[in-house]
Amino acid sequence: MTSTEVRSPTPDAANLRRPAAVRLGWLGVAALALAALCVASVAFGVRDVTLEDLLGGLAGDTDGVAQAAVVARLPRTVLAVLVGAALALSGAAMQAVTRNPLADPGILGVSGGAALAVVIGIAFFGMTNPYAYIGAAIVGAAGAAVFVYTVGSLGRGGATPLKLALAGAASSAAFMSLVSAVLLPRVDLLETFRFWQIGGVGGATWDRIATIAPVLAVGAIVTVACARGMNSLALGDDVATGLGEHVLRTRLIASAGAVILCGAATAIAGPIAFVGLIIPHLCRLLVGTDHRWLLPFSAVTGAGLLVAADVVGRVIARPDEIEVGILTALIGAPFFIWIVRRQKVREL
Repeated sequence: MTSTEVRSPTPDAANLRRPAAVRLGWLGVAALALAALCVASVAFGVRDVTLEDLLGGLAGDTDGVAQAAVVARLPRTVLAVLVGAALALSGAAMQAVTRNPLADPGILGVSGGAALAVVIGIAFFGMTNPYAYIGAAIVGAAGAAVFVYTVGSLGRGGATPLKLALAGAASSAAFMSLVSAVLLPRVDLLETFRFWQIGGVGGATWDRIATIAPVLAVGAIVTVACARGMNSLALGDDVATGLGEHVLRTRLIASAGAVILCGAATAIAGPIAFVGLIIPHLCRLLVGTDHRWLLPFSAVTGAGLLVAADVVGRVIARPDEIEVGILTALIGAPFFIWIVRRQKVREL
């Protein structure tokens, strides 16, 4: 059987030479859009608030119900920003490292591995420390990444993009089935993790944000520090080596940053898919393939996507809400199909 691979995004000259003013302009637009979405996230929900209530809540006034609602929504908004940025950065790094336009923490099973590790740690080892959750999630994400890459490398042709995507999808389904198998007999845990398993930012607190923020910062710094190396990897291993890039070291460091971001985000918000797939592709259209620009732009845009999904989920289902994991899946699944068709993937 013949093998048709997905063509990976490479940094052509036109993209790398895109004027800095254009990139700065798009980055400014994305930052303004994120700021507007953050205001909407604080203002809209089960109870809408007036401008006066919004200003009062931001000033710390909790005397009225509306002001208290504003104060309660602030950590939720901040958490959506952090998780969205982390998942977008992780996806962009995975696409660069694997040269796979279908790469995403959810599609490759990395989020599923992190979720399974957290649930096993709680169910069988009685984990209660939030740092233990994060550590377990990162270890699970790393193990899942190695497993999927190993499976996707089997057979003729090595780790082709489509084989990795198929191995990741199968592994992700297996991991989430195991999560359900662990939770179902344990009613107390099932009730606690019912919404976490779907993926959401509800129940955010400043304490949880303070716990997760330093870990996400480390992952982001590691990933962004590899931006120049990712540009070399996109040209192919031989060319990157000729340019003086240590290919294996760059891949390992960038992968570590992506795993830290994905694992930590999953530990606090659950497995949220497709953010890391959608955002890097959109950002490449706007700012090109230079990762020195692509990574920060992806972080800002990914944060905006998750905040927007959270706002929509709260508004369209009032007085209930739809978790962001459901909305990102509704957006991302058609986008995934479009990418596969656009890249003309016909058969394995």
